[in-house]
Amino acid sequence: MIFIGLGANLDSRDHGPPMATLTAALAALGTNNCKVLRRSSWYRSAPVPASSQPWFINCVAELQSDLAPDALLAYLHATEDRFGRVRSTPNAPRMIDLDLLVYDGRVLETGSGPIVPHPRMQERAFVLLPLRELSPDWVDPRNGRTVQELIDDLPADQDCRPADDD
Repeated sequence: MIFIGLGANLDSRDHGPPMATLTAALAALGTNNCKVLRRSSWYRSAPVPASSQPWFINCVAELQSDLAPDALLAYLHATEDRFGRVRSTPNAPRMIDLDLLVYDGRVLETGSGPIVPHPRMQERAFVLLPLRELSPDWVDPRNGRTVQELIDDLPADQDCRPADDD
């Protein structure tokens, strides 16, 4: 199982509002030895950490890919670049964000490649709620905790709710 997180809170010049941009990104990801198998529902979430920037649209998608984790992360970053992502400061508003969350139960924490599972996913309702939708039995290979246990431990101040799919 390979899961990625998708999020955006700014309109894109080429694709419009965040949900349309992320939908287009999912379609674009279906190339380069990569196939989108399914995605969760859309969620609206308040920025983390809390700020006055616009709320995000998020989902999680399951991929099938022959790419190694570092090559897949590079492909996700290249897709962000194609969609106009400009990296500035951490937690800044963005028109697209693609994160490698889980890669076939692997734990990768050293070296110059991606950290998998994503190092902050256990702190984010906008990742865990859609992940639970796709894989309710998922267990974090680092600590043996279920996705539901991670959700139960989320800070109470995180606001993440289902969004309309239109």
